Amino acid sequence: MASAPQPNLPLFYNDLMPLNSNDHANFKTRAIELAPWLAKQHAVPLTVDEFIQAQRQLPIVFSSGENSLPLALFGLNEGVNTYVDETGKVIEQVYLPAYIRRYPFMLARLRPDAEELSLCFDPTAESVGEFEDGEPFFDGKEPAQATKTILEFCESFEQAGQRTQAFMNELKEHGLLMDGEVAIQRPGEDKPFVYRGFQMIDAEKLRGLRGDQLRKWNESGLLQLIYAHLFSLEQMRVIFARQTSQGTAPQPQAQLNGVPTA
Repeated sequence: MASAPQPNLPLFYNDLMPLNSNDHANFKTRAIELAPWLAKQHAVPLTVDEFIQAQRQLPIVFSSGENSLPLALFGLNEGVNTYVDETGKVIEQVYLPAYIRRYPFMLARLRPDAEELSLCFDPTAESVGEFEDGEPFFDGKEPAQATKTILEFCESFEQAGQRTQAFMNELKEHGLLMDGEVAIQRPGEDKPFVYRGFQMIDAEKLRGLRGDQLRKWNESGLLQLIYAHLFSLEQMRVIFARQTSQGTAPQPQAQLNGVPTA
């Protein structure tokens, strides 16, 4: 019943298998307390639906490259997550992006030419299997309530992803993305810690946009998202302070690299 490993899988996923009542009649899903796959992940994809809530605790940046996407930062350096310990336990209450909460499920096309998306899961996940406890996926041949809830969440995530792509298209169309750089000076240090390797909105270009464009974005809610991103950048100093207290602060001239793609 195991499937062959698949290349180019999204972040966190080791494999993907379509959920069906024939092969998974006795499968259940259960809650887990530890997420070791999150322990060393410093950047997680974020949808625009989450900007307002996430910006209160997490910096929001954009990945480098042509197909840029929003990212929530849990650490400023690759391999550092200041909110999750080495075992995968969340050590302090923090907003967890829907991308994390969706795992190990996702909607995917079973064939490149397929139009419909099917509910799939990562069979290597510890939260899915033939357990004595947990919530069953099927009631006979019919989807059980757990499956319906998971499917609804994944569908909402896909819709949020479409809104996120539309947001990114607007930023690119108006040339608002620029290479990011944040310098953090620690008391007693001669050189600042400089973070690069990401993109951010160019505040100068934003101020230079026409009034009718800004009015349009204000009415659509897009302007609110832009400012949520800009305000969230101050959280980089908070994350830096967390790294310093946890002993994971880097050397000066660091780079925020290794950002993932969804």
